Amino acid sequence: MRSGAHAGNPLLQFLALAALAAVAGGCATLRTDVVKQPSTAIAPTVDTPSTRYVHAEVTAHGGQSGFRPLISNTNALMSRIVLTDHAEHSIDLQYYIFANDATGRLVAQRLLTAADRGVRVRILLDDLDIATEDHLLNALDVHPNIEVRLFNPFRIRNRSVFSKMGQFLLEGRRLNRRMHNKSFIVDSMQAVIGGRNIGDAYFDAGDEIHFRDLDVIAIGPVVPRISSMFDAYWNSDSAFPVTAYRSEQATEQDLAHLREALAKDAREFAESDYAQALAEDLPNGPSAERKGEWYWGAATLVADDPDKVDPEQDGRTLRILPQIKAMLDAANQQALLVSPYFIPGKGGTRYLTGLARRGVAIKVLTNSLAATDEPEVHGGYARYRRPLLEAGVDFFELRPASGQPQQSAHGTSSGVSLHAKTMVVDHRLVYVGSMNLDPRSRLLNTEMGVIVDCPALAESIGRFFERATSPANAFHVVLERPQGSRRPQMRWLATDGDRTLRYDRDPGVSTLTRMRVTLMRILPIEGLL
Repeated sequence: MRSGAHAGNPLLQFLALAALAAVAGGCATLRTDVVKQPSTAIAPTVDTPSTRYVHAEVTAHGGQSGFRPLISNTNALMSRIVLTDHAEHSIDLQYYIFANDATGRLVAQRLLTAADRGVRVRILLDDLDIATEDHLLNALDVHPNIEVRLFNPFRIRNRSVFSKMGQFLLEGRRLNRRMHNKSFIVDSMQAVIGGRNIGDAYFDAGDEIHFRDLDVIAIGPVVPRISSMFDAYWNSDSAFPVTAYRSEQATEQDLAHLREALAKDAREFAESDYAQALAEDLPNGPSAERKGEWYWGAATLVADDPDKVDPEQDGRTLRILPQIKAMLDAANQQALLVSPYFIPGKGGTRYLTGLARRGVAIKVLTNSLAATDEPEVHGGYARYRRPLLEAGVDFFELRPASGQPQQSAHGTSSGVSLHAKTMVVDHRLVYVGSMNLDPRSRLLNTEMGVIVDCPALAESIGRFFERATSPANAFHVVLERPQGSRRPQMRWLATDGDRTLRYDRDPGVSTLTRMRVTLMRILPIEGLL
């Protein structure tokens, strides 16, 4: 939900929160007066094989920023592991989700090992989806070289659905605004940014949904800017240490137990089928520490101000959107847009229609209804699909894995779902980041990304787009006029081997799901999506 009912009177609000705390069993409450020690990024030092390699590469390319796309999910995981293992001074992580699952615990184990050898680790996580992660984060925070902070946290540390819903009712205007940024910065000289969170779904592990996603490793002048952005969030009024909750704090014994458990999990992971397949795959492509092709160009970091989550301070000057719009304004030939959740709204529809009318070929890749993990959002998207098709915009909708759409009763795809957020303009300008093209990213969540002027990187992301939108991987949504019909009808086109597939409604989902999405289109809830 975008916002909830909240008590206007501060005293009533306090009493309601106190009552909720009592009902929740006297759970820990947030100390808003906690002393937060500010800290900033450690200045880069060229004193390790990794930093010397990066320094030499950047120097050889005239101080431009270099980028390497991480398209393979397994490569994306191992690049983070390798970067962590080679860190000598600092690691800064900023994520919307850091799951307590196999890959999340593997990353945590490597972070703990890095901290043991003296690396300073700062972990900044959004508080919304934290559930079983509390004990993990509390124990990590005990380490003298690790500090964990939560962004825009709940006042009561009870992770039950009842507690969260109750707090949303009281403080919906604040809690509905989330930190969606994603960055992984090592030794202030290398950074991974893009769409991936930390968890099995983003690295092709586990048995549930697998996201098709995109990150880039960045080196060069853009990295200190990413570090400065991290510092702004880390030191903001909305970031709180995990120790800010009034509760029994984790102990050295808790850390010792966690260390033992993570080491056991890491050994089991190393012996898994996933790890064996990973070992076979890695020699075929460069990871973070291998020599490989870098794409060089001038890069601009674009990021929302952390105060965007404060409904009393938010405004256009704090938002990323004007810079993204300026990039699209420059389009003369083509714009490729990739967003798992695509809700342009009336203003965005007018804007894209205007681009198309002045001759810009616009191609959009988003999720099909069968692939999306958020069918309610698909209902918001479907409202604008036909008007944009009529304006000449090309739509491609990602198919579930192997062309076999499957969907649970809750509408969650069990196959592949799109999660990448990227844009390419005129085969030259590239955006990669965390921002979806929907109202939530524009108005509520904080987002970040980079805009790079680099034809070679644009070509690489263009190849990603071409593969993802091929008839074997995506439905091409078109307008066709059947014989005798006065109005063009939407059709979904794809292939299955040599066979052409053609559908006259959203493919691969039940009638009940279609009815649910139709209801979402009718309800006035677009601003909540």
